[in-house]
Amino acid sequence: MIPNQWYPILRTEDIKQDAPTGVRRLGEELVLWRDLDGKLVCQSARCPHKGANLADGRLVGNSIACPYHGFRFNTEGTCRHVPALGADGRIPASLKIDTYEVREQHDLVWLWWGDKREVLPDIALARELAEHPRPYETITFSRPVHYTRYIESLLEFYHVTFVHRDHWANIIDYTFMYGSWRKLWLDGRERYIAANKIVNHRVDVEGTIIRNTFDQCEEGNPSNTWHFDLIYQAPCMTHVRQGLLEVTTWLVPIDEHNTQAIMRLYEYPLLKAMVPVKQLRPPILRLSLMMEQYVQDRQDNDIMARQEPKVSERGVNKFIAVDELNAKFLQMRDRLKAEARAAAEASAAAETPVVPVASGKQPGAAAAGPAAVQDQEAAPAPARAHGGADGSTKGSTGASADGSTNGNGKAPGSSNGSSNGNGSGDRRTRKGARAGGLSKTAP
Repeated sequence: MIPNQWYPILRTEDIKQDAPTGVRRLGEELVLWRDLDGKLVCQSARCPHKGANLADGRLVGNSIACPYHGFRFNTEGTCRHVPALGADGRIPASLKIDTYEVREQHDLVWLWWGDKREVLPDIALARELAEHPRPYETITFSRPVHYTRYIESLLEFYHVTFVHRDHWANIIDYTFMYGSWRKLWLDGRERYIAANKIVNHRVDVEGTIIRNTFDQCEEGNPSNTWHFDLIYQAPCMTHVRQGLLEVTTWLVPIDEHNTQAIMRLYEYPLLKAMVPVKQLRPPILRLSLMMEQYVQDRQDNDIMARQEPKVSERGVNKFIAVDELNAKFLQMRDRLKAEARAAAEASAAAETPVVPVASGKQPGAAAAGPAAVQDQEAAPAPARAHGGADGSTKGSTGASADGSTNGNGKAPGSSNGSSNGNGSGDRRTRKGARAGGLSKTAP
């Protein structure tokens, strides 16, 4: 995963009002609940007493009660009541659960997955989404694939004429999107299958956002051309606009084997003209999303389930020129992970006391500091909530990834990293890692 980022983990509507809500995201079991003022709380779901899942518990005032023995934890994660010890019993300080920073924006619940900061960055969507004027509907579902492969599948569309052609529901795609009115849309399948050449391909990088525009056409027949606009925004958002269709999808890691898709379809202008009754349009959008979930997306996932290796990274794919967006995504992922590693190492070094060099020893023989972290899928655990004010951060511009053949000039090398947060370190270092440093369990 890409550390030090906001991840949307649920729709706001998925949060239960009078009971805990449990989810697994980013390799962690989490529980979310609302306090008496309606503020959303996100905490580690495992009770420190005997490991029961707090999502199976209940809410008691401004606390969540464990389903096993009734231990109650407040909004800060401190255990305030142990029934077996009585009202005057001494509660061990170790009975505490982590509390994580969450925000509710854009009808989604966002979790900060990264190091502890006094000021957290804003949740900033690409301008095309932040300023989007149309109503939308949103669904969510999970798939048993790694998030990198899932994201890749939505960063190019020249696979569609090969993958999405044999199901009856695909008829709707090529009839109404590719058919010509002169032939009463009966030529849709023929035009759809023929349009698989990519031309006018362009990729631009702006901070942590990559934009790709291109035309997909039938070779030798410029009249059969379809324009696409794609956006990737770190850590996990994709957006596609093609004709009437406009869809945003967030692909959030559940763990290293599973991904949660949050898919949002915007109301297209023609629907408003076809269905003048406003209340009828949301169900139509949801029906369209369900068809995407159970037909097109499932067709993609049948392919992804058999891809090898399961995780996409630089050097494992043999890209062609029109895969430039895929290549830049992998490069940006590596760059952001490297920046997070460097920040974590600098923070750990600043907290490590200097060990004096004994008389007669060379300076290089001094005790080593915390172990370096590896470039496997290690990522920070979510930072504890600390009431920090909003801030903002800005990523640097990426270039084409190593191993891609996109012809857009030389790509500056970026660090691939080398070590993992599994190394040795003192108790203080490991405790800091749990609160906001490197997690051993994160994909």
